[in-house]
Amino acid sequence: MIQGIGTDICDVRRIRASFERHGERFARKVLSDGELAVWKSRSARWPERGLRYLATRFSAKEAFSKAIGLGMRMPMTWRLCEIANLPSGKPFIVLHGGLKDWFEAQGLVAHVTVTDESDYAASFVVVEKKENE
Repeated sequence: MIQGIGTDICDVRRIRASFERHGERFARKVLSDGELAVWKSRSARWPERGLRYLATRFSAKEAFSKAIGLGMRMPMTWRLCEIANLPSGKPFIVLHGGLKDWFEAQGLVAHVTVTDESDYAASFVVVEKKENE
């Protein structure tokens, strides 16, 4: 059963402006350790690709926070929600710490998709209640 749906569109230019003002500190606030490593790798090869990666992660976490109905308040934090990718490229959500504990206690499962174009990144998240086993 669907528990919640969240969507977000993010202006990459806004992310660029935040990054220009705050530098890597901004990326460290939004990204988990695993995401930070990917961001650094992508940014080193092509800085614009790194910015779009940061924007998709920002957007996906906003969409997830809406889908679970908490917004950006505890136990939801930027760094406890990670958007990873399978080898096929399919994104999936990895939760950590108190957010993981809370989410699992609710019996929830999440599905995420992300996309980006030159100026925008968008994400869509569906959260389902697991069926009783």
